[in-house]
Amino acid sequence: MGYAELGLPLPGQEPWRADLGHANGIDLHAQYHSERTGGDLFDAVEVGPRVAFLLSDIAGRRPELDPISAEMQRAFRAGSAEAFSAVDVNLMEATEMLVHAINQAMMAVAKGARFAPTMVGCYDAQLGVLAYINAGGQTALFRDSQGTRALPNASVPLGLFSHLPYDASIQAFEPGAMLMVVTKGVTGSMANKNPFGPKRVIELLESANYKSASGACQAVLAAAHRFEKNRWEWVPFRGNSVREDMTALALVRII
Repeated sequence: MGYAELGLPLPGQEPWRADLGHANGIDLHAQYHSERTGGDLFDAVEVGPRVAFLLSDIAGRRPELDPISAEMQRAFRAGSAEAFSAVDVNLMEATEMLVHAINQAMMAVAKGARFAPTMVGCYDAQLGVLAYINAGGQTALFRDSQGTRALPNASVPLGLFSHLPYDASIQAFEPGAMLMVVTKGVTGSMANKNPFGPKRVIELLESANYKSASGACQAVLAAAHRFEKNRWEWVPFRGNSVREDMTALALVRII
């Protein structure tokens, strides 16, 4: 499918923002803390009883990255429609095929290697499970009645090897369970040479029972920004230093 058929901007333009809200028994939200300066990108699509999402952190700066981001979004949307539309689809195999397609598409437009940690997942409302590939080991945390913990099985980032196979993992969601994924701009926020880190994200998720995906994202981004702000207030002559993008994505099963 082309850009027009998928309702996307042309290559070179900024990727469209996507926010499905409540869809297929889940609450899905992602947001940037402020205007993008780097390669953070999120997108989500609904395919029948399934919802697919992507959160990537492409190395580099805008506007150089806009064509790559737009092509990743096109490949994600076209690939999701193809991979997840069948009634009897194998969720894990379809996720692997989708990630392979996204990886090849972005490397083609980048004309070579481009470091891009990327989380791709597909939630099936009928099964109550998420198939996912965490290519590059973005901080991906899962909270349910058993506590909050990191999702296992990270793999090689996208954008490095065009024919590298990726293996999907599966995670069951009980009602109320939450997935939180953040880019390195969140966990890498620094104050007094100390990073914000995954541990503080876990503490935030455990300290309050966030009912909405948007509430959880806003709380995490605000905390990371406050943490980093303390650092910048003490740095003299910082000039026009460019901060990292900070992006959070949350998925909550509501039924």
